[in-house]
Amino acid sequence: MSLKNEHIDILVALCKERDSRAQMALYDRYYHAMFNTAYRIVHDADEAEDIMQESFLSAFTKIDSFRAEVTFGAWLKKIVVNKSIYHYNKKAKDRTVSIENMMYRVEDNEGFVLEDTVTQTKAQKVLATLNQLKDNYRVSLTLHLIEGYDYEEISQIMNISYGNCRTLISRAKENLRNKMMAV
Repeated sequence: MSLKNEHIDILVALCKERDSRAQMALYDRYYHAMFNTAYRIVHDADEAEDIMQESFLSAFTKIDSFRAEVTFGAWLKKIVVNKSIYHYNKKAKDRTVSIENMMYRVEDNEGFVLEDTVTQTKAQKVLATLNQLKDNYRVSLTLHLIEGYDYEEISQIMNISYGNCRTLISRAKENLRNKMMAV
């Protein structure tokens, strides 16, 4: 086990004892990644902030259910993704925003910085094109390609069958590829 994981395991154990300093240390460690995860799904910084806060609150109140079968970060990310999708679906019923009114940006993901302008421009084009896809394509590709979830996890999160998930992601990739070629 790495020193970093060992440190996080100690913080989780302290959180189970309701140590507020340990909670703050975990919050500081995962804040940016969880915000970026929520933002990629809901496309609204204020809402992503609220979701991230709710997720941490939920995680700390249910920390006793964390069994370390996965890393704490993966467990927390699943909470964030589920809350983000729930909020996104809830707002989607009331929302009619045109794609032209949305602004896109490449997020800095825990110290990952794009090195040159060519790479940054390509990444911005991919993200902008990704955001033009149908909602279910965009969400499934975000979960698969950016967040790193496998088909089984995505099928559970999106409440679809495993076969439908594979088909959805395949079609989403093809749709993204076609839109990228047209740009």
